[in-house]
Amino acid sequence: MSQTDNSTIQALSADVSKLRQELQLRDQLVQQLSQELFRLVKGNTNFIPQPEISERYQAELLTLREQLQAVEQQVTFYQEQITSRDGEIYQLRQSVQELTDRSRMLEQVVQELPQIYRRKFEERMAPVREKVSNLQRENRQLQAELQSVSYRLALKTRTASHSGIDLPNFPRLASEGNVSPIPNA
Repeated sequence: MSQTDNSTIQALSADVSKLRQELQLRDQLVQQLSQELFRLVKGNTNFIPQPEISERYQAELLTLREQLQAVEQQVTFYQEQITSRDGEIYQLRQSVQELTDRSRMLEQVVQELPQIYRRKFEERMAPVREKVSNLQRENRQLQAELQSVSYRLALKTRTASHSGIDLPNFPRLASEGNVSPIPNA
C-alpha cells in the first residue's frame, strides 16, 4: 500500500469522524429543542392562547420548524456524505486486500525462483553432462587404442632393431686414395 493510499484513508476517516460528531451535535440540539418545546407546552397547564401570544408562539414555532427542517437537510446531506465515504473506504480496503494478496503471491514467486532456476539449470545441464561423459569415454577409448598402437609399434621397432641395424650403404670410389674426407656436420 502506498503512502498516498494511507494518507487518503486517514483523511477520509478523519472527515467521517468529524461529520459524525457534527451529526451527533445537531441531533442533541434537535432533542433539546424538542424537549424544551414539550416542556413549555406541557408545563403550562394554564396555557390559554391569547391572540398576540399565539401569533408570537406560531412565529417561533414556524422558525423552529424551519430550523428543524434545515437541520434535517444538513443531517441528510451529512448522512449521504458518510455513506459515500464509507463506500470509498470499503473500495480502498478491497484495493488494499487485493494488493496485499498480490504482494504475498509475488513474495512466494520470488522465494520459489532459486528452486525454479536450479531445476531449469539441471535440466539444461543434463545433456551437457551426458555429452561430456560420452566425450570422456571416447577419449579413454582413444587413449587405450593409442597405447595399444604405441605398444605394437614399439614391439615392431624392437624386433626390427634385433635383426640388425641397417646402415646406409655408401658407394665406393674406384680409387681409395681419392676418397674425400667426410665433412663434420
